[in-house]
Amino acid sequence: MSQESLLNELNDRSREVFRRVVESYLNTGEPVGSRTLTRALSEKVSAATIRNVMQDLEFMGLLDSPHVSAGRLPSHLGLRLFVDGMMEVDAVKPDDRAAIDQTLGNDDPDTGVLLDRVSTALSSITRGASLVLMPKHEAPIRHIEFVSLGPDRALVVLVFADGHVENRIFTPPPGQTPSSMREAGNFLNAMAEGKTLAELRGHLAQQISTRRRELDVLAAELVDSGIALWGAEAADPRLIVRGRANLLDSELADLDRIRILFDDLERKRDIVEFLELAEKGEGVRIFIGSENKLFSLSGSALVVSPYMNADRKIVGAVGVIGPTRLNYGRIVPIVDYTAQLVGRVLSGRKG
Repeated sequence: MSQESLLNELNDRSREVFRRVVESYLNTGEPVGSRTLTRALSEKVSAATIRNVMQDLEFMGLLDSPHVSAGRLPSHLGLRLFVDGMMEVDAVKPDDRAAIDQTLGNDDPDTGVLLDRVSTALSSITRGASLVLMPKHEAPIRHIEFVSLGPDRALVVLVFADGHVENRIFTPPPGQTPSSMREAGNFLNAMAEGKTLAELRGHLAQQISTRRRELDVLAAELVDSGIALWGAEAADPRLIVRGRANLLDSELADLDRIRILFDDLERKRDIVEFLELAEKGEGVRIFIGSENKLFSLSGSALVVSPYMNADRKIVGAVGVIGPTRLNYGRIVPIVDYTAQLVGRVLSGRKG
């Protein structure tokens, strides 16, 4: 049944009961009983009547009962229905707005430092863990070099036309020699000039098979492994995670679930891939519990919004992760405001 159909199934009484249960859960995290609701509802009805309404809501899949004798909690479906169809979004409070503005007011030339401050402020304001996905570096490549650090360790260095330098340590194919490393670097530099990393990877996919004969076998293996590294592990440093300790401060912190969540947050590459999928839709997106496969076991919720550069191209994302009982009405506008502000600041920068 669609959300619109579910909402249409609710009369005024069941809608108010449902809204009260959800709002109470978001405030306290505790199940809500019928006797509590009889004192809160605008319409004076008996506890037995409220119990019947709650049973109907449970049958529709909107509420859960953790125990037979306990009150009710909203299900993930119920939270989704509330967030999409009934939630009232607050305006960003002046104090929260000022705290976010302050992080971007200092014109630090290092984008990474600036976004780290944004992430720290976002976690502090929301009392959750913050995620900031930094923009991919898309300047043309000036030079590529492989450096041996030992029998099983090597360094690949990329120098970009704008002066930016990135490097990664990786395990090279066995048997590499200084000459094979020089040959691999020369091969890449011959075709890399003027291309971004993404363009170079695409070009190599076409060229590596036809031009492999120009390379020594060892150098060819090094090119393959070195560029593959930039396609995967290079994504890890793009993600900034701050405020994990806030998740432990919750009065209702389920330590087993928090431990699972921490394990999820350590898998940065998986989160980067997920956030890149989230970048495909404009505006704030909310993922609740099992809707988000990455965090389904920990039962967490993620509020995320992409931000754009001066060309109106989505280049990164900011978000907040926490328990499903996040204060969505407050956090959604904060995430939205932060994403828009980050986009405006980065759009005003060169390079």
